Amino acid sequence: MFEENTTPESRKQDRDEIEDFASVTSQNPNGNIHCITIVGQIEGHNVLPAENKSTKYEHVCPQLAAIEESEDVDGLLILLNTVGGDIEAGLAIAELIAGMKTPTCSLILGGGHSIGVPLAVAAEHSFIAPSAVVTIHPVRITGVVVGSPQTFRYFERVQERIIRFVSSHSSISEDDFRRYMLATGEIATDVGTVVDGEEAVKSGLIDELGSLSDALEYLHRRIREKRVESEEKTRYNSIEP
Repeated sequence: MFEENTTPESRKQDRDEIEDFASVTSQNPNGNIHCITIVGQIEGHNVLPAENKSTKYEHVCPQLAAIEESEDVDGLLILLNTVGGDIEAGLAIAELIAGMKTPTCSLILGGGHSIGVPLAVAAEHSFIAPSAVVTIHPVRITGVVVGSPQTFRYFERVQERIIRFVSSHSSISEDDFRRYMLATGEIATDVGTVVDGEEAVKSGLIDELGSLSDALEYLHRRIREKRVESEEKTRYNSIEP
């Protein structure tokens, strides 16, 4: 019989996880779902100022590895409300999510801007709230830049990495995503496009409009399917000569 983990020690552990890593595991007879949040700016190799709300990739990456290996976690829910951030760090997290066998689902709330787009589509299934938006723009860098052809070619190669990743993990074509990225007149003093939830789904970038309950329902359905597959595989192996 399933016993819900509601001891004072477990509740304190849940609170500590939320405070320290913005994550928690919910226990349910239908399957245990681990939830992580990616909010603010994604912090990479450089430490952001203390007043910046940030998600540290060195916290998220080991969490994902532990979730994939854990027998106590059946699904992963990724809540996104990010302005973007470090490209290398964002792609590293996205590649980890994309490589997981654990059922994964992302939900964009508020905004999933810039490198937040690859993070959203890296999951098996992606949702976006009707009021949420994503911003798609070319690769940008702050600080001193060497103005040379090699620098611009490097930017182009990084940009193509993002385009290929997004198109291969969603239903949008490379040309359509590139068109959003390079559009003019959409963003003041910049190049790019602000895409609302409905258009994001219509373009094939995001799978569905939805809310928290939709994302959880999807994960529970995938968990049930995996359990059936596992049972059938066990049954098949047991009758082999």
